Amino acid sequence: MKSLFVEIDSLMATEIYGRVAAVQGLLVEVAGPVHEMSVGSRLMIESGEANPPVLAEVVGFRDDRALCMPFSGLEGVRMGCKAVIESRDSVVHPSDAWLGRVVNALGEPIDGKGPLPKGGEARKLRSSPPPASERGRVGGPLDLGVRALNTFITCCKGQRMGIFAGSGVGKSVLMSMLAKNTSCDVSVIGLIGERGREVQEFIEDDLGEEGLARSVVVVATSDESVLMRRQAAYLAMTVAEQFRDDDKNVLCMMDSITRFAMAQREIGLSVGEPPTSKGYTPTVFTELPRLLERAGPGRVGSGSITGLFTVLVEGDNHNEPVADAVRGILDGHIVMERAIAERGRYPAINVLKSVSRTMPRCVPEEQLPVLRQARRLMSTFSDMEELIRLGAYRKGSDPTVDEAIARHEPLEAFLNQRKDEATDINDGYIQLANLLEMTPE
Repeated sequence: MKSLFVEIDSLMATEIYGRVAAVQGLLVEVAGPVHEMSVGSRLMIESGEANPPVLAEVVGFRDDRALCMPFSGLEGVRMGCKAVIESRDSVVHPSDAWLGRVVNALGEPIDGKGPLPKGGEARKLRSSPPPASERGRVGGPLDLGVRALNTFITCCKGQRMGIFAGSGVGKSVLMSMLAKNTSCDVSVIGLIGERGREVQEFIEDDLGEEGLARSVVVVATSDESVLMRRQAAYLAMTVAEQFRDDDKNVLCMMDSITRFAMAQREIGLSVGEPPTSKGYTPTVFTELPRLLERAGPGRVGSGSITGLFTVLVEGDNHNEPVADAVRGILDGHIVMERAIAERGRYPAINVLKSVSRTMPRCVPEEQLPVLRQARRLMSTFSDMEELIRLGAYRKGSDPTVDEAIARHEPLEAFLNQRKDEATDINDGYIQLANLLEMTPE
C-alpha cells in the first residue's frame, strides 16, 4: 500500500509535452515547455501507431530546446512527434524482493520470473554519498576466497578496489570467483556493456542458484544504448545503497567501469562537450568520482558497500586516462598482466604492482614477517629474472637470489588457483608460512 501511495504521488496532475524539432544521430531536440524539464527528466516520444513509444532522457539544453537521448532505437520518430514529460526525477524502488532477480538498467525484470515488486521508498539514481564527517571507517578483513588477494592484497569491508587488466587477461573469470566466494550479506553485480552470450553463462555457471539467491544482477549488454549502459551503473549502486541502509554488508561489483566512462563520453560528445584526453569529455572525470564515492562505509552504525570495479586498460596501457583517474579515486588496485596469463598462471595478478591502501591496518601483526619475506623473494626474482633465464647468474653468488630461485616455483603454485577453488584468509596465511618454512611470530 505504501508503494502504491508513492506511485500515486509521483503521477503528474496534467499532461505536459513538447514536440520533436530535430534528430541528429542519437540526439533528439525537443521544443516546447523546456522550463518544465530538467537534466534527468524522462520523456516518452510517440513514434506512430506502428512503433512503440520511445523513452528518452534530457541530457542538456541548447537555446530554447531540450537535448534528449533515447533508451532504445529511434525507429519511427519524425519531426513534430509528441514528447510527453513522464517524470522530473529518475527514481527506482528497490526492495528485498529483488534478491535472486536479474533486471535491466530501467529496473525491469529480464529473467522471466514475473513482475518485480516495488519497495516503499523511492531512491534517486544519482544520489550523493553520505557526508565525509558522518561516514564510518572501513571494517575488518573481507574474505574474498582468492589466495593471492587474501594474503598479498587484503581487502577490508567497505573498501573500494579496482581490477585493472587488458582484454582477454581474465577479469571476468576473477569476478566470477569473487562473486561466488566472497563473504558478504548481499551481492549487487552490474554487467555494464557485457557480451550478451556471457550473461547466462555468468548467472548459471559462475553464480549458480546459491549465489544468485543472495544477489541482484543488473545487465546492460554492449548492443544497448549509451543511456542504458550508463544507467545500469547508477542502478547497481542505488540498489547497493538500499541494502547498505538496511544495515547489510554489501559487495558491489561492476564489469566494467571503463564502459561506463565510454558511455558518458558518447553522451558528452553528442551534446557538444569538447573532447580532451583520448576523446574523453570533462564530464567523464566528473561522473567517475560521483559514482565511485557512493561505495564505501555508510553512516556510523549502518552497513557498508565493498566495491570491486574492473577497469579495461586500452592496449595494456595502465596509465591511460580512465585507468589513471580511477586509480586515484579508489582505495587500492589489483593489476592483472598479459605476460602472467600467457605463461599459464591464473588469476594473472601481479602482486608486486598491486596495492591495498587499507591492508597495513587489517593484517595480523604476526603475519607481517611472512608477507614481507614472500614479497622480498618475489621482488628479487623479478629483478634478476632476465639474468637467471639467460644462465648468466652463477648459483652461490648471492644467498637471497638463491633462495628466490628455490622458492619461485612454489610461490607461483601458491598464486595459481582454479576457478572452482576457494581458500579462506587463515588457510592462505598458513599455506604461505609453510611454503617459506617460517613460523608466524
